[in-house]
Amino acid sequence: MRERTSLEDQIAAIKRLEQELDDAITLIELGDAEGDEATIKEGEETIRGLQAEAARLQVETLLSGEADGNDTYVEVHSGAGGTESQDWASMLQRMYARWAERRKYKVELLEITDGEEAGIKSATLLIKGHNAYGWLKTESGVHRLVRISPYDSNARRHTSFASVWVYPVVDDRIDIEIKESDCRIDTFRSSGAGGQHVNTTDSAVRITHIPSGIVVACQQERSQHKNRATAWNMLRARLYEAELKKREEKANAEAAAKTDIGWGHQIRSYVLQPYQLVKDLRTGAQSTSPQDVLDGDLDPFIEASLAQRINGGAGEAVEDID
Repeated sequence: MRERTSLEDQIAAIKRLEQELDDAITLIELGDAEGDEATIKEGEETIRGLQAEAARLQVETLLSGEADGNDTYVEVHSGAGGTESQDWASMLQRMYARWAERRKYKVELLEITDGEEAGIKSATLLIKGHNAYGWLKTESGVHRLVRISPYDSNARRHTSFASVWVYPVVDDRIDIEIKESDCRIDTFRSSGAGGQHVNTTDSAVRITHIPSGIVVACQQERSQHKNRATAWNMLRARLYEAELKKREEKANAEAAAKTDIGWGHQIRSYVLQPYQLVKDLRTGAQSTSPQDVLDGDLDPFIEASLAQRINGGAGEAVEDID
């Protein structure tokens, strides 16, 4: 039923675009016949808007993967560098939350570990919405920030790293078998503000899958049982994402080698000082307005990555910026 609804929505969108294009052309012809420049301009503006919407729908047709339509988890982890990288991780967490809000997606904060002075060590977001995983799946990797540090009294330029991991929510259609004997379950007290209950009970849950080394944690709920259930779902999703990645690597080993995600192999650089530029090192997509990008304007980068990943393989690496 979900697939049928998605197909019906796509067909309805195409028919609506055709109708609005026909109306705009008729409006221009009418304005041309009557010599009405305002009417012609209105029709041309409508066509430009339809062109942008058609380009967006064209990218959506690329989201045909097995789990692209699912909700998604987004994990952010700070790199080496203490307060600087922890502050950068919190900026990335905010960026993805703002991107989701722009798309009218629902965002839940499942887990967060605060930094010692500022920022966060890690955080996990649950983003709910149609094609949430499909849109964000190319965001996994290392993100690099270059700026004059607000925490450096000498106002020196610092480079910080944080990693992002995106994996789909596994629904009931997908059966993932996990042996409890392969897992270690730990409970601990939730961090951050939360009142007397949070500070006095071990409600947070961490599950370690020993064979794969995957670790998930949840501290969203006051109930340990609810957090445990959510953590199990997150673990199933991580194992499913790992299997999807294996299939993709097997189908295109060469492309997978070029897009290998590792520390020091950043996918995107964000420069705030001495000049302003965001550059994707996989596609070459750029923006001279980093603040807009950090406020959630990620679509140009996401669309370029999707188009390259699905149409053109891994592509050639682009030279990094200093």
